[in-house]
Amino acid sequence: MKLKTKSRIAGCFLGLALASSTAVIAQQRGGQQQQNFAQPQGERQATVKEIAGVISAGATWKLVWGGPDNADGIVSAKDGSLLFAQEQPSYVGKIDKNDKFSIYLQNTHGTGALAIDSKGRLLGAARTCTDPGGHPDQCTEAPGVVQLQPEFKVLANSFQGKGVGRPNDLMVDKKGGVYFNSPSGNFYVKPDGEVISISETLRTNGIILSRDEKTLYVTNGGTLVAFDVQPDGSVTNQRDFAKLEAGGNGDGSTIDSEGRIYISTGPGVQVVSPEGKFLGLIPSPRNVVSVAFAGPDKKTLYMVGGGAVGPDGTELKTAPGVRNNAKSIYKIEMLAQGFKGRAK
Repeated sequence: MKLKTKSRIAGCFLGLALASSTAVIAQQRGGQQQQNFAQPQGERQATVKEIAGVISAGATWKLVWGGPDNADGIVSAKDGSLLFAQEQPSYVGKIDKNDKFSIYLQNTHGTGALAIDSKGRLLGAARTCTDPGGHPDQCTEAPGVVQLQPEFKVLANSFQGKGVGRPNDLMVDKKGGVYFNSPSGNFYVKPDGEVISISETLRTNGIILSRDEKTLYVTNGGTLVAFDVQPDGSVTNQRDFAKLEAGGNGDGSTIDSEGRIYISTGPGVQVVSPEGKFLGLIPSPRNVVSVAFAGPDKKTLYMVGGGAVGPDGTELKTAPGVRNNAKSIYKIEMLAQGFKGRAK
């Protein structure tokens, strides 16, 4: 699949005007730090092969949004639209069924990943001002797990008197408890607010529950790890569940109505059966950082890819020492259907 230049440019700048001022600020911050940040890889051709029951051969990705100010932690809203976190400008963006972009929520305390629980609460992994492209050493607001709607509330930002680190991803269960991970480990916030550690040895990123919520899956480099979930939310029986055979390290994840797990990686979206068998790769135009089913019937798979193109059709680049947060969001029609029992 090869996207045409005109469609790429149009999709890329649906949100650019709204984000340009914060992009300048981010460049100024990063420029002061003069760190060495790698530029995202550019767009590439992606030819999709059939995965039985999952996707048809020749299915194509469509670019629906892009811009310089980040996108991550995507989740399906009740109406089928897609919500995504924009950490640096502290927004939640929205893409509706007609691919129209709007700012859904502002002042999110640097939320970088989203979840929606059974009561409709919008939750976030709030990274506050810890972006390594800024001045995290000057940050006074502790990162953690927050409720963004119906009103802002901090759910957890410490464990045994210490901070929980910069959170990567989160997953909410049907009881209202929240699993989340960070460089400091993996945690569970019980519905009563108590925070427990579920693994201190794994440095994971993506995190997802099985349909029946009896199994917790986390990405761990090139492996998908599984745990058995206990009635109190704690976990046991840590084990390597599947290998990401197409290469790369796992990032975000989601599941479908049949219990298959979809993991975002550099080469694309890798699909694993409920038994842990590698089923195949859905190659992508860009390295994938987040993935979710959305749309009215939840048969559309969305992914966030690193990098974006500018008005002239060339890849957005930043000056040396300035972190490139440009992202692109694509969608593809599926044979599989996302799990309708919850948002993610």
